[in-house]
Amino acid sequence: MRVVGVVVAIDDINVRYSALTLDDGSGATVELKIVRNSPEEQGSKDPISTTTIRNVNVISQFGVFEIAVDNRNLDIGTVLKAKGTISEFRGVKQLELKRVQIVSSTDEEAQAWAETAAFKSTVLSIPWRVTSAQHSEIQAKIKADKKRAKEYDKRIRDYQAKRAEYEAKKAAHERQKELKREVRRRKEEAMMNAGSLI
Repeated sequence: MRVVGVVVAIDDINVRYSALTLDDGSGATVELKIVRNSPEEQGSKDPISTTTIRNVNVISQFGVFEIAVDNRNLDIGTVLKAKGTISEFRGVKQLELKRVQIVSSTDEEAQAWAETAAFKSTVLSIPWRVTSAQHSEIQAKIKADKKRAKEYDKRIRDYQAKRAEYEAKKAAHERQKELKREVRRRKEEAMMNAGSLI
């Protein structure tokens, strides 16, 4: 999906994600999710970018949070042209950012809107048809994914049951050891008290 709009919010969600909110003039805002690389990935994968998008960097340190596109810090009011895939978080649709560019002038903004309109008319307006073979393949994949998820859930439940059983046995063993210690303590106390004056 493509979007052109003005940045109205910049959020540091957590160490893995940041977000930009764009107002594209439609009456609703669009949230762009930026996936950040972990420190291990930053060291080994791509030292140029701290995110999965090559020209986007997130600077997040104590008291400092900035998002830079092509080494230019974003601010409220910056106009962006963005492309991404639609995802959903807590029932709200968002765009997972794949490519982004700062729009520097009104001419560039008009050109970006024209490109978006052309994309809609040449790609999105054409009905998509799925052949019966593709449909069968999709259905098989959905069925396999459901089966995998079900097996994973069963493994988790089995693990949790075994863990609970282990914890119960461990607690019972600890109680048994404590009882033995208490019996021994009482015997020793009785032996020590046997010859003493009361």
